[in-house]
Amino acid sequence: MSWFYLFFAIMLEVAGTTSMKLSKGMTRVFPSILMFIFYIACFGVLSLALKKIEVGTAYAVWSGFGTALIAVIGILFFHESFSFIKIASIGLIILGVIGLNLSGMQH
Repeated sequence: MSWFYLFFAIMLEVAGTTSMKLSKGMTRVFPSILMFIFYIACFGVLSLALKKIEVGTAYAVWSGFGTALIAVIGILFFHESFSFIKIASIGLIILGVIGLNLSGMQH
């Protein structure tokens, strides 16, 4: 169940960051309110995940996948620039998170 909480926290963080972008510097009220709601919910759910998952592993997975997803959303929905180096770097983030998880299974 803890990994489900972590996945849900990642989705909430991505929604919060997307809302931050949509708020246009907190000048749009509705996306600004959503940003706060998503982030508060994100940290609440992340704290549930931390009951069973080591904090280093949870934070690496949360931040790594969140960063990768936001980069992809930026490219696909906000028409941000992309290059081979950017795509490869996103892949390296994901590989790093996978490697961290595999190393944690050796306890």
